[in-house]
Amino acid sequence: MSVALEILKTTFGLEAFRDGQQAAIDKLLAGESVLTVFPTGGGKSLCYQLPALLIEGLTLVVSPLIALMQDQVAALHARGIAAARLDSSRTGDEVREIYRQLRRGELKLLYVAPERLQNERFLSLLKDLRIALLAVDEAHCISEWGHNFRPDYLKLAQLAQTLRAQRVLALTATATPSVAEDICRQFGIPAANHIHTGFYRPNLALGVTPCRDDDKLPQLLRALQAAAGEASIIYVTLQQQAEQVAAQLQRAGIRAQAYHAGMKPEVRESIQNAFMAGEADTVVATIAFGMGIDKADIRAVYHYNLPKSLENYMQEIGRAGRDGGASRCVLFACPDDIRVLENFTYGDTPVPEHLDALIGHLLSLGDTFDIAVYDLSNRFDIRPLVINTVLTYLELEGVIAGTGPFYSTYQIRFEVPQAQLLAGFDAARADFLQRMFSTGKQGRIWLTLDVTEAAEALGEPRERLLKALQYLEQQGSISTQVKGVRQQYRRLQTPDMAELCARLGQLFTRREQQSLSRLQQVLDYAEDGNCLPAQLCGYFGDQLSEPCGQCSSCVEQGARTLPALADTPLSGAQQQSIEALIAERQEALRHPRQLARFLCGLSSPATFRLRKHAAYGCLAEQPFQRVLAQLEQRLGT
Repeated sequence: MSVALEILKTTFGLEAFRDGQQAAIDKLLAGESVLTVFPTGGGKSLCYQLPALLIEGLTLVVSPLIALMQDQVAALHARGIAAARLDSSRTGDEVREIYRQLRRGELKLLYVAPERLQNERFLSLLKDLRIALLAVDEAHCISEWGHNFRPDYLKLAQLAQTLRAQRVLALTATATPSVAEDICRQFGIPAANHIHTGFYRPNLALGVTPCRDDDKLPQLLRALQAAAGEASIIYVTLQQQAEQVAAQLQRAGIRAQAYHAGMKPEVRESIQNAFMAGEADTVVATIAFGMGIDKADIRAVYHYNLPKSLENYMQEIGRAGRDGGASRCVLFACPDDIRVLENFTYGDTPVPEHLDALIGHLLSLGDTFDIAVYDLSNRFDIRPLVINTVLTYLELEGVIAGTGPFYSTYQIRFEVPQAQLLAGFDAARADFLQRMFSTGKQGRIWLTLDVTEAAEALGEPRERLLKALQYLEQQGSISTQVKGVRQQYRRLQTPDMAELCARLGQLFTRREQQSLSRLQQVLDYAEDGNCLPAQLCGYFGDQLSEPCGQCSSCVEQGARTLPALADTPLSGAQQQSIEALIAERQEALRHPRQLARFLCGLSSPATFRLRKHAAYGCLAEQPFQRVLAQLEQRLGT
């Protein structure tokens, strides 16, 4: 028996590997990097958890899913495996204890959110450790061709080199061939080490139900009542809709709960726990729910609204039937849903003039500069994620180079009296610490210190102040809290501004078109009369040898026609709303695209305070492009 198989049985309590697991683990144990593309629930996590016990050093797991981190660390602890997680829910004392365990080599696995890798103190600590394996969950996020590209992820390939990670494991359930190729290229993974096990799951019966919006609730109710007591997830697009549908189901006697990102964390956790324990049969949720949820007996997934892409759809239906039991996945195909989803896409595209102004501002800040994304977002009326994407693209273009994020402000609480703290150092070091503390502003409990300003006042390198604070905290002499994160950059070249702005503008236009194309692919999938699993497999570069025989296309054996997309011209009252809003001459609504976003119910940093305005969202059912064209014509742009 191999050592890996022995650990599988003795530590993880499993008798055999699933498809693809042993091949991935063997390559990792041989020191090679690997990409695994397994379906949701296909056992990706074992591919790094097991090798972590057999290789010397730390396995660092990067994941955006806090629920997954919490569940997996708890499960590892139950098996006696030294693991920890760093996420936004950790207290200062918990973080310090994890740092101590890392320095002493006591941890085998550490789970972190990608944002944690921007923390300069944490990165400094990692550089002194042996990173035996870097596991990147949801690895499709690294690719700009993926369906939910995240700028933080794009830097992970460079980070793997910076940390001298001995091997990389990229994991995803939703990589098209082009995305898989991009992941392999960035991490230097050989094509032969791209392991995928196929996307077809025979226990899932896929269905498409063409309907109008008014038809959804009655059909959903009938389906839930016919399978009373079974665990199910219902996906909707909007937070308000989650609450409305859950309330309607409750009135019909269904044990349903709403779940969305707008709820307080403790409320979300209680709903999740109730669902896991079987105290709630049905969760009506936005896509915030299900990421990392390991509930094996979900018997049905309903898409009350259209998903944003086939990748999202595949990931969401993958939460059904993880125990191998027969499960249903029903898509209510209402073309009218497309309006809201399209509008979300348009809301992310910056106003061209604002994008140009942002780029010009960044390149006017000198050879080295630092910025706060939140400040730029408000100044240029561009969403923070888009600001981060701009900065990432400028780095990819070789215009700027990130030199690391830092916190501008440290709040310091003395755990021992200052005099006692200073008495523990020689005269020169005590004098330095005394002068550093004197630059801060003392409150009732916390001393607030702007590290950059303090370094300039003292004529000392900023790094010396940070090392002093880190040392004092390690000794237990002080506790710190940080805030005011700023990104630091170095300008590498002075490009042709007109050409650069045009190129980045085209990138955002292309991303907008890609998102719209993905929405159309969902509609095409819903309308196509061919076998549904065969369509999905084909999209992800796989082939189904024969029709599944159980999806709605196979059972109905005929063309499927979706209701026509509603197309209502602007009414007289809506025209008046447009004119009245223009007449107000709001500073935050000077550009036609700003006005169009506002009227379609899309908030932006500059218009956040105006969301209670009577005109906000009054044209939410209208196509964004129609509203924009109307405004451009009206304003003569």
